[in-house]
Amino acid sequence: MAPTSCSPPLASTATFSASQSAATRTSPSSKRFFPLPSRPPRPGLHLRAGSLREWREFEDAVESKDLSRALRFLQSVEPASYPEAATSAGTQVALPMPPGRDWEVLDACIDANDMRLVGRAYQFLSDRGVLANFGKCKNIVLEGLREVTPTILREMTGLEAAKLAPKKWGLSGNSPYVLATFLGGVSFLLTQGVDVRPNLAAILGLATADALFLGGTCAAQISCFWPPYKRRILVHEAGHLLTAYLMGCPIRGVILDPFVALRMGIQGQAGTQFWDEKMEKELGEGHLSSTTFDRYCMILFAGIAAEALVYGEAEGGENDENLFRSLCILLNPPLSVAQMANRARWSVMQSYNLLKWHKKAHRAAVKALESGHSLSVVIRRIEEAISSDLQPSEVAQESA
Repeated sequence: MAPTSCSPPLASTATFSASQSAATRTSPSSKRFFPLPSRPPRPGLHLRAGSLREWREFEDAVESKDLSRALRFLQSVEPASYPEAATSAGTQVALPMPPGRDWEVLDACIDANDMRLVGRAYQFLSDRGVLANFGKCKNIVLEGLREVTPTILREMTGLEAAKLAPKKWGLSGNSPYVLATFLGGVSFLLTQGVDVRPNLAAILGLATADALFLGGTCAAQISCFWPPYKRRILVHEAGHLLTAYLMGCPIRGVILDPFVALRMGIQGQAGTQFWDEKMEKELGEGHLSSTTFDRYCMILFAGIAAEALVYGEAEGGENDENLFRSLCILLNPPLSVAQMANRARWSVMQSYNLLKWHKKAHRAAVKALESGHSLSVVIRRIEEAISSDLQPSEVAQESA
């Protein structure tokens, strides 16, 4: 299955898998360093790796987005330990790994064509204890109500169902005023003897060509220069990213530039690309379990839920909704209209509450994306926000 992508006025989608127990274990960095010995190491002990030249090779692999080479290097560097831990002759001990360098392997995921390789990168960091919260909420799809009426949705989120639905054709609460202003401006120019009809025809022709041949890339790029619109996109995409991460779905990257997305084959829109190994396997076998589909739908509707959480209503996400409908039709048997509506309400309610529980992490992700940070930094900010949000009792429980 190709990596899925998501976005609001851009393009978005979602999925789930994997698991990792949350929170405060021994800091990964503390496991990665050992004090330089004040005395020569015992005979038979050989230090390896960690030279500046070798780490330069890792930097080059990350910069060139060569995930396979970057991951292979990290796998060759064992977590640092004290020399005294080596008892047998010939034991090799890695020199200290520079702080935070292992996170950078995630920045090489964006150009990876093999999503299994992306999955291995996340699994590697999880095994090292770096991604403590990756997949910690994957079992949420097994909990709670299954039938969600508009009344239950309002009780659980405090919002009407209409507030949790994307605006069609880009319409929002201010659309009537924008349209009235536009028509008023055109009328004024006509009364002043300025014939704007040829210009309007040219603009409409260019917009049509953009929609047909570029998937709306130019229009999306122009819209991104409007700060409120750009901010809403960041909120939307951070919702997809955080939900996919908590559900254990490896994230390939977040593409916010429509032209970059176009070069990657995502016409007209950007979004969050993630991968669900279990879903790919099930689809390859010709079936899709309810649990896997639920997980996918939660990530798919997480962008809409994020907008509703921050702004009180959603505007983007029409592409997510369309993808949801197309997948529902492909199921065997396909979902009815009533079943689709219930599944959509359940998904957006679950995503809304999940993001509400992790509001601090969502804000951290938005801020990191807004600052133009790479994927590794965004995920690190998420981990830091979740860890700082833990109560002392939770810390003790997780440590136990």
